[in-house]
Amino acid sequence: MDTRQLLVDTMSDLLWERGYADTSPREVRERAGVGQGSQYHHFRSKHDLALAALEQNIAALLPASSELSGPGSPLGRVEAYLMAPRDALRGCKVGRMTQDPQVREDPLLLAPVARAFTQAHERWALALGEAVRVGELPADLDPDALAHTLMAVLQGGYVLAMAQQDPAPFEAARAGALALLRAAALRPSPVPTTEEHPEP
Repeated sequence: MDTRQLLVDTMSDLLWERGYADTSPREVRERAGVGQGSQYHHFRSKHDLALAALEQNIAALLPASSELSGPGSPLGRVEAYLMAPRDALRGCKVGRMTQDPQVREDPLLLAPVARAFTQAHERWALALGEAVRVGELPADLDPDALAHTLMAVLQGGYVLAMAQQDPAPFEAARAGALALLRAAALRPSPVPTTEEHPEP
C-alpha cells in the first residue's frame, strides 16, 4: 500500500472512531507510521486529508449497484441489504460525521456527507419503486418516503446501540422495519373503483 492510501485509510478509521474534531494530524501519523514530511507531501492540511477519507467512507456507505439492483426480487434485495451484517457499536462511517460540530460548521466537509445520504436515498428509492412496479409492494406505497424511513431506522438504530453500548436496539429496529416491510408486502393493493352515476 502506498503512503497516500495508508494515510487515507488511517484517517478514515480515526474519523469513524473519534470524529474530525478529536483527531489530530499527529495521531494520524503515529498510527500510520508515517513521518510529517510524507504526510504533508500528500496532504497540505488535516482538512484535505479528512476530505479524502470522507470520500472513501462515503464509498463504503453507499449501497453497491449489485446490492440494491440487479436480477431477482427487488424486495428480496432490499431486505437483504437492510439486514446485512453491520457493526452497530461503531456506527455509520458517514452518519457519525453529522455529530461532529466542526463538520457541521464547515460547508466543505458537510457537503459530501449530505451528498452521500442523497445518493443512498436514491438507490433505496429505486429498488423500492421497482418492488412496487412488479407488485411486491402495494401500489399506493411511496418509495421515496419508505426509503427515508428505512435509512432513518438504520441511522437511529446506530445511535441507540452506541448510547447503550449494546447492539440489541439496532437489531430490534432492523427487525421491526423488516416486519413492517413484509406486512406491507402481504397487504392487498387497493382496487380502483369507479364512481356510480344515477341512471338518467
